[in-house]
Amino acid sequence: MSTGRPREASALPAVELEHVHKWYGSIHAVRGISLRILQNEFFSLLGPSGCGKTTVLRMISGFETPTEGTVYLKGEVANAIPPYRRDTNLIFQHLALFPHLDVYDNIAFGLRLRRLPRPEIARKVRAALELVDLVGYDTRRIHQLSGGQKQRIAIARALVNEPAVLLLDEPLGALDLRLRIQMQVELKEIQHRVGTTFVYVTHDQTEAMTMSDRIAVMNHGFVEQIGTSRDVYERPRTRFVATFLGDSNLLEAQVESSNADQTVLRAGAARLIGPADAGATPGSSVTLCVRPERLRFAGAGTASGGDDGNRLDARVRDAIFKGAVIEYRLVTESGARLILQAHADAARPVEPGAAVTVTWRKEDGVLLTE
Repeated sequence: MSTGRPREASALPAVELEHVHKWYGSIHAVRGISLRILQNEFFSLLGPSGCGKTTVLRMISGFETPTEGTVYLKGEVANAIPPYRRDTNLIFQHLALFPHLDVYDNIAFGLRLRRLPRPEIARKVRAALELVDLVGYDTRRIHQLSGGQKQRIAIARALVNEPAVLLLDEPLGALDLRLRIQMQVELKEIQHRVGTTFVYVTHDQTEAMTMSDRIAVMNHGFVEQIGTSRDVYERPRTRFVATFLGDSNLLEAQVESSNADQTVLRAGAARLIGPADAGATPGSSVTLCVRPERLRFAGAGTASGGDDGNRLDARVRDAIFKGAVIEYRLVTESGARLILQAHADAARPVEPGAAVTVTWRKEDGVLLTE
């Protein structure tokens, strides 16, 4: 049980969740989550719809209270602190801008509630407009703005109050693809300039990997993995993380032997070499995960990197041109389906129906046990 006393002030995280659960009747929405979000960090909660990520955000903001566990804001127990007393601000997907107010009054709204002097409000609104590159839009009505401009006004309105933590619940979800990509870059630049901690909820893997310093991948109320974009993509710890963040080739195998250098696997009739893994005991079942861009056709640039003996015969089912890459869909002699991505200009395309051999290095594989 929490004592209600603040923690030691040294190196406090901006947000910390400690063994947090949330029940809605019989629905266990969040299941024992513990995580630390650092000050000045862009941290994303990533997962499919219904995984509990928005519930976590609402518990940080104070709009929901944990059924069990503790939420800390800068070391202070925040469970009983109402939303209006928390040093946070929340941007919803639908932005909630006031249509009857112009841009200036939308941004100034929170400042007026705090009864700041008029000159100070004007200064802060002007600085917020400069931050989001919308100087001169003061008198525009909300219906006169584009989707991206509305997004930036919502960000300006949230940041003008200088919260310690800005919470964003899928704020780019309603934008078209081109504008969403543009706003991802702008949002990360804004966060870098102001230094505010951003906690960002999304189901879009590319969005999370583009902007985040770290990502918590959620599934069924649990956090499956926390790490940098590269960590969670290149070294997934679970089958769910491997498949949710991009395409993965998953090969079911048995461990034959394991040492400090490598793990020898048997997948059907094929003998494969995986990375060393302390949890891989002889006779145990594992899943070998290899990302599509790590596979190569035998003879296509494998001499320099080697293949460590990993070779599978397959047939090309389809070749899909995707601009910079060609994505090949393959099926092995044992019936396993693989995806291989090759640079479109790297070699002559391989035609559907062709018999091929695919290779990869042992360090390009990851062993999954769950």
